[in-house]
Amino acid sequence: MDGANAIVKFFQDGGMFMYFIMLVFALGAAIGLERYFYLTKAKLINRSMWNKLTPLVQANNYQQAMAIASKSKSDIGHILAYGLSRLQSTKRRDDIEMAMDEGLMEVIPRLEKRTHYLATFANIATLLGLLGTIIGLIQAFTAVANANPADKADLLSASISVAMNTTAFGLMAAIPLLLMYTVLQTKTTELVDSMEMATVKFLNAITEYRQPSHRNAD
Repeated sequence: MDGANAIVKFFQDGGMFMYFIMLVFALGAAIGLERYFYLTKAKLINRSMWNKLTPLVQANNYQQAMAIASKSKSDIGHILAYGLSRLQSTKRRDDIEMAMDEGLMEVIPRLEKRTHYLATFANIATLLGLLGTIIGLIQAFTAVANANPADKADLLSASISVAMNTTAFGLMAAIPLLLMYTVLQTKTTELVDSMEMATVKFLNAITEYRQPSHRNAD
């Protein structure tokens, strides 16, 4: 109970800016959790879809692969659907690669969506904490100016201690938000890298399939 009371007192002594910092942190935490679960789910769905499409591509069953990829809600399915669609009209590797790059460009914004807000919220929380401290110090010095000289030192030290609460709370909110931002950036980069690797493997698979037929024709 003492710990809980200390936390409540710390929050109440910080003033109105503590509520703004709490709001910013709550919004950032909600976005961070939503993005984390979204990226985790996207990774699992992409892996499952890739495992379904790989045997079909290796078996040159492009029609069935196209049917599955076009109906899939996975990012890798969306990208490969572009490549498989272009494969029906051209056999040039560069054309197919450009088509899949177009699909990747459409997918990346969805993966990065709202993640950048976390860094912004971290900065806002820090600045709100500093602003609350500055305003608290202004109020403290104004109050001390008319106080009894014997009580000025004690009153000033107590006021400054309270004013610093907002800076401390702002940093306590900003640090987790920055950590969440870093984690999400890492997961997003890993996802994009995995999809780029999948496109290369897909191109290599269709190229390897065509090479023997060219040699036989010669």
